[in-house]
Amino acid sequence: MSDTPSPAERETVLVVDDDKAFCAALAGALRRRGLAAIVAHNHDEAVAEAQAWRPSRAIVDLRMPERNGLEVVASLKRLDPAIAIVVLTGYGSIATAIEAIKLGAVYYLTKPADPDEILAAFSRQASAVVAMPDPLTPKPLDEIEWEHLQQVLTDCQGNISEAARRLGMHRRSLQRKLARGRPSHSESDAVQH
Repeated sequence: MSDTPSPAERETVLVVDDDKAFCAALAGALRRRGLAAIVAHNHDEAVAEAQAWRPSRAIVDLRMPERNGLEVVASLKRLDPAIAIVVLTGYGSIATAIEAIKLGAVYYLTKPADPDEILAAFSRQASAVVAMPDPLTPKPLDEIEWEHLQQVLTDCQGNISEAARRLGMHRRSLQRKLARGRPSHSESDAVQH
C-alpha cells in the first residue's frame, strides 16, 4: 500500500496564468509536492475549473488579457470565500498589492517565484505583504511615479500603448521607464520600515 494520497485526498490548487508554459511547469512542480494541480489560462476558465474542482488554494497571475488577475481573485472569492489565493505578477506595485489583499488574496509575490516560495506564501499574513511607509517620511518622487505607472498599466490591463495615451507620454518613453524597473532605493526602504 502506497503512502501517496489518492487524487481525492490531495489538496487541490488552481493555477491561473495566460503563460501556458509557466502554468504547466508550476502545476507539475506542485504535483511533485503531492498536491492536485489544475490549470486555467483566463478568467472564464478559472471560474469554470473552480466550480468543477472546488480548489482550496489558487495561484493567480495579475496580468492577463481581457479580465485581469484582480477580477479572477474577486470571482474566486465570490465562489468560495474560504479559498486561499496568492497573486503573482512580474509588475509589482504597492497599489496592486493593496488591491489584491482587499479582494481577499492572502499574499502577493513578484515573479520569478519558485514553487516552495509560493507554497510558503499561503501561510504568511496578508498584512506583511506591504510594508506601510512611515507617514512622516515622504516617498521619493521616482517611487511615486513608479507606483502610478504600475497602477495605470494595471488599469489598462497591461496595454502599454493605452497606458501611454492615458499618461500623456510616448509609448517608447513609457517602455524605457518600465524597463528600468522599480527604483532601487525602494527595496532598501522597505527593509528599514
